[in-house]
Amino acid sequence: MIKRGLLSGLGTVWTLGKVIFPVTLIVSILQYTPVLNWIVKGISPAMKVLGLPGEAAIPLVLGNFLNLYAAIGGVLTLHLTVKEVLILAVMLSFCHNLLIETSVALKVGVKLWVILTVRISLALISAIVINLVWHGGGQYAQYGSFDGKDGEISGAASIVLHGIENALHGIWKLAIIVIPLMVVIQIMKELKWMDKISSGLAPLMKILGMQKNASMTMATGLVLGLAYGAGVMIQAVQEDGVSKKDATLAFIFLVACHAVVEDTLIFVPLGVPVWALFLIRIITAFILTMAVSYFWKRAETAKLRKETIYEHI
Repeated sequence: MIKRGLLSGLGTVWTLGKVIFPVTLIVSILQYTPVLNWIVKGISPAMKVLGLPGEAAIPLVLGNFLNLYAAIGGVLTLHLTVKEVLILAVMLSFCHNLLIETSVALKVGVKLWVILTVRISLALISAIVINLVWHGGGQYAQYGSFDGKDGEISGAASIVLHGIENALHGIWKLAIIVIPLMVVIQIMKELKWMDKISSGLAPLMKILGMQKNASMTMATGLVLGLAYGAGVMIQAVQEDGVSKKDATLAFIFLVACHAVVEDTLIFVPLGVPVWALFLIRIITAFILTMAVSYFWKRAETAKLRKETIYEHI
């Protein structure tokens, strides 16, 4: 199991590295060209509302159209404060990899507008709230041993070399986290711990307003994420007879808090307070899902009452 996990981890690092390396290299080089300044100048007014500089739009775009690893590759090239990195981390935790993860939601039967509205709204609202509420984190973020601040660099060769160093540094930091994580996931799969986690989540389903047959979907999403656990989640919905309502509620919870271990730990190299990130995701997921479940139930009750009245008439 450990051998298979290591091979899986190395394969994942290789796959992710093919994204992170070119992204980090390109963004690093763009910092020394007029292109980045044009982008920053055009987006800066809107980004200020979120408490972010204009260039922070780059990792947001990369994260939403590619994945979190590409976004982190973009962050590693920017000079950001701890507060700015935390805002980015929270936004990206709520809203990333939209193309793939939204496709998964559609296959399970969740409506497109629901997923996009929830994810984008959570990202924007969380950024605004953190910016207004937290007045600390003004120091530069420490990206592991990379402090995010560069000396004067001139010449094409030096710029390219500097970009390569940043890219390799980012891949190394992520490999330290991803490889052990994939070993653990492999062990969990082969020992069928996912089934035990699913059974343990059954009582939680009631609190969130769902039937217990949605527990496998929740367990898969929480541990493996929407993209990695896509096949298992789709199969669980089809075989366990999960209703569209429960599938929607499960996905609303999971878009706020999925792959809770991996998607939290990968931000460690950026130096953000990961416990704060973890708690924000968990608390938001519970409050949002319980609220939607409550109003959904009220709407169903009101509809049933009207139908009963019409039948009597």
